[in-house]
Amino acid sequence: MAQPVKPFTSISDQVDILRRRGMSLDRDEAARWLEVVGYYRLSGYWYPYRTISSAVRGDHFVPGATFDDVVRLYEFDRKLRTQIHDGIERIEVALRSRVSYLIAEHDPLAYQDAKLFRPTFNHSEWLKTASRRVDRAKRHSEPIRHYEKKYGGRVPIWVLTEVLDFSDVSKLYDGMLARDQWTVAERLGVRIDETRLSGNQRKRALKVHPLARWLEHLSVLRNSAAHHGRVWNRSFTPVGTAALRSIEGLECLPEGQSERVFGALTLMGHLLQQTSPGTTWTDKVRSLVDGTFRALPARSVAEMGFPEGWQGAPLWAPGSP
Repeated sequence: MAQPVKPFTSISDQVDILRRRGMSLDRDEAARWLEVVGYYRLSGYWYPYRTISSAVRGDHFVPGATFDDVVRLYEFDRKLRTQIHDGIERIEVALRSRVSYLIAEHDPLAYQDAKLFRPTFNHSEWLKTASRRVDRAKRHSEPIRHYEKKYGGRVPIWVLTEVLDFSDVSKLYDGMLARDQWTVAERLGVRIDETRLSGNQRKRALKVHPLARWLEHLSVLRNSAAHHGRVWNRSFTPVGTAALRSIEGLECLPEGQSERVFGALTLMGHLLQQTSPGTTWTDKVRSLVDGTFRALPARSVAEMGFPEGWQGAPLWAPGSP
């Protein structure tokens, strides 16, 4: 039988609950944060400060837990999401460009030809999604209205990709033939060293480029950041790392698979360094993690998947190209 929904509690009552459970706080400051952010949303950030007994989180807080530390953790996560959003935005633009150039080499409307994609790719469903994106864009996109009026709605790939979501372009890349995937990946600076792969790893990579799964991984991360979801301690869909670890600069990726944010941040850093020369993105992320996060008591970068000595990896070293 379903349990009744918890009753409403006032801000004042919420402050009392936190204090009774052992959290040190300034009443007025806590009330302000609870009012503008919300008890439920902040609860995800004080969760790791709750006691553990027999592998179960209790309601009370560990000794020394403070509301100020919760707010600092919340602010770190918010700033990390901002960096993720900024990085993926530039990666998305680069991906759109590389994909559209390759398809356009066949024909401006080649994306409509199912023969240019994998037999397993649900091409018709993807075209329906693309059509919905075009219809959505008609209200505010002058280029879309122009092609609708002058060319009867026949939208070339380089215009279409501008109104697609990151997940749409990622799915289109996933549906490409392997040779085209490899071409796009190498144009993005993802150059796998096949000689460092085992026979089975090489066979899988030649069948479907590993970047396809990583773009899916980044799409989930992007959606979490865009919808203000926590990212600092989340586990995302695991993605294999063997092929990408063969690339110079990506050896610091976790062995086997990656599911924490460190792996995604590392690949993002590599892609940005390849497509945005002179970028300071990795410097900003390193400073945020190594400064703001590490200053938080009882928190460890391992919660985000960062390995020991990660600052010494070439990609994350200060001033890395």
